[in-house]
Amino acid sequence: MATRLKRARSKKLPAKKPAKTPRERMRARRQRLRAQGLRPVQHWVPDLRDPRVRADLRRQGELLARHPENDEIDAWIDAAYDWSEWK
Repeated sequence: MATRLKRARSKKLPAKKPAKTPRERMRARRQRLRAQGLRPVQHWVPDLRDPRVRADLRRQGELLARHPENDEIDAWIDAAYDWSEWK
């Protein structure tokens, strides 16, 4: 039985490739995406956790609410938009 174990251990397994680093994996992923015709784009959006941003949005909302043509704009939106999907 010991000889059988020695023979089993002596068989060489194929060497594993070294693990890729996160940087190498990301580079490969980006290359695959570019090969599909895609490109990376970065989007910056307002940080709603920032009190200054929230205050500015509130200020802009108040200005819009006081717009002199507000009723006409609302009437145009109601006429132009198909609301049937919201019911």
